[in-house]
Amino acid sequence: MQIIGILNVPRNKNMKKYLVIGNPIEHSLSPKLHNYWLNKNKIDGNYEKKLLTEEKVGEFLRSNQNISGINVTVPFKKTVLNYCTELTELASSSQSVNTIILSNDKIIGDNTDVYGFEQSLKDLNFHGLNKTAFILGAGGVVASVVIALNNLGVKNIVISNRTKNKAEALAKDYNLVVSDWGKIVDFDIVINCTSIGLNQDDSLGLDFSEVKDKIFYDIIYKPKTKFLIDAESSDNQIIDGKMMFLYQAQKSFEIWHGIKPEINKEVINLLND
Repeated sequence: MQIIGILNVPRNKNMKKYLVIGNPIEHSLSPKLHNYWLNKNKIDGNYEKKLLTEEKVGEFLRSNQNISGINVTVPFKKTVLNYCTELTELASSSQSVNTIILSNDKIIGDNTDVYGFEQSLKDLNFHGLNKTAFILGAGGVVASVVIALNNLGVKNIVISNRTKNKAEALAKDYNLVVSDWGKIVDFDIVINCTSIGLNQDDSLGLDFSEVKDKIFYDIIYKPKTKFLIDAESSDNQIIDGKMMFLYQAQKSFEIWHGIKPEINKEVINLLND
């Protein structure tokens, strides 16, 4: 597999089909957002969503369906690594792909999650020096979150996952500290990187009731999760994944079309409708 640096992919103007793959996928607002931007920028294209199973991912990526680009959501951000013919440096370092470019029989994997998470915290003037981050989960997006936190100056990162060996593998690769699931460590920001919360009544089963005046971040962008509702009731600052979602989508759109779409109140309100 070739690892590439600056992405320079020739674009075929007749190839304007885009989509997001995942499982589950019905909750995704990516089609609504990307189709809005396609229309705003007068690009003749369409963006849809596709439900896949693990065993069908490779077959789908290799099939010739006249697709120009694909976004990847849970649980396939690592799965697709097996089928990419090339990776950008960021996709390689994170071992996570959420954006794919299909061109001239190439399947090029990229990562815009790092940018999305980092930019969402920059918007809040978050400074990572001497801060401790507590990450819940060990899925495909965690490495992206870790890289973004490092970029923001956070060097002390603790990870916890129900399946401890997955957390330990990430800890080894990214110099993290592992905590047993259920143990609440001292932190400045806690990030839920699990998919628990896609259903509003989902609970992580962790007790943060004694935690006050901290930052609780959930990468799930809709609806407000129980994790955030409970944190807010205890006087903590809460952040949902809305801005991370918008920024990673903005970067994907720029990669595919060479245009950086605007994020404004109208765009943000699209996610609230």
